[in-house]
Amino acid sequence: MNYFKIVLAVLLLLCLLDMPYGFYILIRYVATVVFGYMAYSYYQENKNELAIAAGALAVLFQPFIKFALGRFVWNVVDVVAAVALIVLVFVETKNRKEH
Repeated sequence: MNYFKIVLAVLLLLCLLDMPYGFYILIRYVATVVFGYMAYSYYQENKNELAIAAGALAVLFQPFIKFALGRFVWNVVDVVAAVALIVLVFVETKNRKEH
């Protein structure tokens, strides 16, 4: 799962560049699937706060009902989500090594 988190983080950071519109739509689909799976996984592990956060991000990124936040706000959301994903990878890797 960490591989998908890193790939999504990189893709979200690529959204800061001037890309074709289709790229942003693709990212919305990918982000919805990854965040949705994360929400399910965290729910199964009884990590309810992380499950709620991942579920909220899945809803925010879903491509069917678009939230018109403006480019600047979406850039902030993309960066915050990417940083959070990278932090999660490091924290979860550290926790696995300790156990």
